[in-house]
Amino acid sequence: MAPASPSGSARSSIGAAQLDRALGEGWQRSSGPVYRSLAVGLRTLVLDGRVPVETRLPAERELSAALGVSRTTVAAAYELLRGEGFLASRRGAGSWTALPAGRAVPATGLSPRSGDAAGGDAIDLGVAAMCAPEPWLSQAMAAATAELPPYLATHGDFPAGLPVLREAIAARYTQRGAPTSPDQIMVTSGAAGGLALVLRQLLGHGDRIAVESPSYANALQAVRFAGGRAVPVPLTADGWDLDGWARTLRDAAPRLAYVIPDFHNPTGLLMGAGQRRELVALARATGTVLVVDETMAELTLDLDESQLPPPMACFDRAGSVITLGSAGKTVWGGLRIGWIRASADLVRRIAAERSSLDVSSPVLEQLAARHLFDPERFPALLAQQRDRVRGQRDALVAALREAVPDWTYRVPQGGLSLWVRLPEPLSGSALATTAERFGVWIGSGPRFGLDGVLERFVRLPFSQRPEVAREAVHRLAGAAAALREGAPGLLPADEFPLL
Repeated sequence: MAPASPSGSARSSIGAAQLDRALGEGWQRSSGPVYRSLAVGLRTLVLDGRVPVETRLPAERELSAALGVSRTTVAAAYELLRGEGFLASRRGAGSWTALPAGRAVPATGLSPRSGDAAGGDAIDLGVAAMCAPEPWLSQAMAAATAELPPYLATHGDFPAGLPVLREAIAARYTQRGAPTSPDQIMVTSGAAGGLALVLRQLLGHGDRIAVESPSYANALQAVRFAGGRAVPVPLTADGWDLDGWARTLRDAAPRLAYVIPDFHNPTGLLMGAGQRRELVALARATGTVLVVDETMAELTLDLDESQLPPPMACFDRAGSVITLGSAGKTVWGGLRIGWIRASADLVRRIAAERSSLDVSSPVLEQLAARHLFDPERFPALLAQQRDRVRGQRDALVAALREAVPDWTYRVPQGGLSLWVRLPEPLSGSALATTAERFGVWIGSGPRFGLDGVLERFVRLPFSQRPEVAREAVHRLAGAAAALREGAPGLLPADEFPLL
């Protein structure tokens, strides 16, 4: 991997008080010289993704005052990190976090496709998506086929989507508390297609876009393909650090910000209403357009719909929020129906330029989606899907607690995945690679971050039937045991001294 700071400067900064909180007290209890313990603590924050690469650190005097240590101690820790390649400095510009040049690129943990050498008994936990809900989908496709003939007399291209589906999606937003008209909706080829269209319209080459760390892997890839420069804002154990977001939006001045407030992928975290209001206000004040991914919003498992925070669009009066939605997680990924909710003017502009990308979404699938979203059918479909996912989540958690009790995670109230912290000295990339030999495909932590960090984590979707989830955990436990017995791929123990 190339050095993580190709620009030779910082993307964002962290204050001394915030860094003190991130370090906690664990580093002070470590044995050995204080400066070395501080360096190890700072290195762990970088590898864990809690302090992003290319983050400017406080000046030595400022940090020493916050930590209650001498300036000499901080200077020695910074010098050790510079020697290891985890810190870069330039006179007049300060010091910022980095990754050593030549650090190995992490394994992706991507799932193989059919026909690959892994065989037919591999368990795919690399994709957070479910099989189709039946009989709902088959019934919807039959109804759509019956309604298709009038459309066959047209050219079949509807860049903004079929009016009947745009009306149904707008009605669902209105029901959830965000009054929406059909001309604010554009139907896309999944949420991924919607994101690609938004990035194409609003993100210039080299423009900054603030993202959570971790974040949805395919969205990060879409930003790279669009030529954008992602600026990570770490999630905390409790969720979104609004002070960190305020600092990033002010200092980095990103053109866009991409967030997943509803049962975040991969962590499962849910942003509260107050934080939504504050983040929208921050974006409006700094001229940043918020791109809000709501693909998991309907998959609440432990909360009633009345307990859910309102959509972020409810707090937007200035057109600073664009929402992405999809039937892919709620219904079935193979349907490939997503949408953009934005101002009517922006919808028209994106639709006008869509012809050079994918022209429009398939008519038959749009008609089927309209049937699925019918208010007479959708509540029952949602109840079935939520019951199924809840049972799969509980089975996965029970299997993990029994087989690998030292793996830690927060049980989410919705969504489709667990964000699992591995015990030292396991590496997410090493586990993903070794698990392939045991017939399980998982996503390693670095897939969901930038610059090769998050090695301590893996994402485990609860999208498989309970019996399959139990077998997958059994195989993962075997892979972890093989690594502990000396198989290649363990990280050095001193990279994980704190947690």
